[in-house]
Amino acid sequence: MEAGQDVIFQTSFDQYALFWEAFRQGRISDRAIDEAVRRVLRAKFELGLFENPYVDPAIAASANGSPENRDLALQAARESIVLLKNEGGVLPFSKSIRSIAVIGTDAVEARTGGYSGPGNRKIAILDGIRAKLGPGVIVRYAPGGGRTSAEATTIPVASLFTVENGKTLPGLKAEYFDNPRFEGWPKLVRTDPAVDFGWTLYSPHESIPYDWYSVRWTGKLRTPSTGLVRIGIEGNDGFRLTLDGRTIVESWIKETHRSKLAEFRMEKDRMYDLHLEFYEPAGNARVRLVWTEGVKREGKERMREAVEAAAQSDAVVLVAGLHEGEFQDRARLNLPGHQEELIQAVAAAGKPVALVLVGGSAVTMSAWKDRVDGILDVWYPGEAGGTAVAEVLFGDYNPAGRLPITFPVSEGQLPLVYNHLPTGRGDDYFDLTGQPLYPFGFGLSYTRFEYRDLQFEQTRIRTNESVTVRFKVKNTGRIEGEEVIQLYVRDVLASVARPILELKGFQRVRLGPGEEREFAFVLTPEKLSLVDRALKRVVEPGDFRIMIGSSSKDIRLRGFVTVVT
Repeated sequence: MEAGQDVIFQTSFDQYALFWEAFRQGRISDRAIDEAVRRVLRAKFELGLFENPYVDPAIAASANGSPENRDLALQAARESIVLLKNEGGVLPFSKSIRSIAVIGTDAVEARTGGYSGPGNRKIAILDGIRAKLGPGVIVRYAPGGGRTSAEATTIPVASLFTVENGKTLPGLKAEYFDNPRFEGWPKLVRTDPAVDFGWTLYSPHESIPYDWYSVRWTGKLRTPSTGLVRIGIEGNDGFRLTLDGRTIVESWIKETHRSKLAEFRMEKDRMYDLHLEFYEPAGNARVRLVWTEGVKREGKERMREAVEAAAQSDAVVLVAGLHEGEFQDRARLNLPGHQEELIQAVAAAGKPVALVLVGGSAVTMSAWKDRVDGILDVWYPGEAGGTAVAEVLFGDYNPAGRLPITFPVSEGQLPLVYNHLPTGRGDDYFDLTGQPLYPFGFGLSYTRFEYRDLQFEQTRIRTNESVTVRFKVKNTGRIEGEEVIQLYVRDVLASVARPILELKGFQRVRLGPGEEREFAFVLTPEKLSLVDRALKRVVEPGDFRIMIGSSSKDIRLRGFVTVVT
């Protein structure tokens, strides 16, 4: 609080205890509390929340769907799309194409991304393509396998029962102990409708330590069909599953999170005695009782449908997506589910394939990048995203988006950033390059740009002076396009370690075919400054490398400015 933290945002009141005691004991000064309250109230006043505390529904409804906002959504989607690959100039596709296959569930879902609202009159990618091509072109859609590939599903309450006093009740009897050895009487006895728990920040109950407990579930299991079923536990170790007195799954040594299933032949509607034990001596627990009964798999049929649609069409738009969000971090950066397998199978049909990537983070592509002809990263393109993607795919808009992050070849390269410090590290591994798959600032166009004639107003300046750098950019292609000109600076020798290069400015410019124009950046003291060992922002004398380029790895022009005292 005394350092300036005005709002304490936690997920439960229990976590306020640390702050509440300090406040109650007077360890937080009145001045710090007053300043925190003052800043929060000032923000609310500036937002007009005291004069107009509630949104006017009529105004909100009108604004959300207004033509102006629809136009803004479309333009934002257009400008954010990044062309990552265009082998042989496969894109843009011709609008006179006779047929096209659109494959992938993200082509119809129109997801808007985490922390977003549901959207207003969203235009999916498939709808955008159909509208762009019109009724004269055959558009074949196949969903493919989706982003998930669950091998098992949680056993539902409809299949779990507890018998008490001669009555059969839904769910399992659960006994919770305040130790990991099932010692003594349980601290809590209840009925759990299913076993699907993630006690990561909390314990099963307030009476039980979050990192020191054990649980025993008992009851009956009934399956809706006859046959061989795979059944078991997904979770971190310390579990044992018994059916009809026979232990079929056991992982009693705490090692890691895993899925462990065993085959068990079941008869329809027969009741099986179920006994499941789990213990946790360190916290961050996950336990789920699963089986393969009723699991919907992508299977050969859905794969066959997608390949068939591709084979019957002149070209393919394959839309792949990521699964991400709060508490949904990705351990692996490859495409989830069976999407990579789907790409391989569709590419084998031999038709031109443009892959449209939907998601908000980096993706590894080693398994499939060379199998597709074009790659568009459209992020979460928003309400008008389908229209924007179709415009780029069929040449009504020339893409010029740039990557604001670095894409690695493999997770083993991480952390991987363009502006790392000059630590003397090598750029290569024994079995992999240290270079990224796609660097920060990368993005292609349907045309080409050349840079030339770098000039400085002066090459020696004082610490409080600015200097203008000028250069020319020419569109050498045959169509109009936009280029994102990027300014990078490197402080060659400083009193503290400085990045090998830093983005200090950029301009998004539009040039017609054959057009050449002069552009400029102003190098201000702020752009050349650093925070020194005394934590003061200063401009130090010395040489600065000035770089102009199309990405952090595609520097087209370079010169030096010397700062003197």
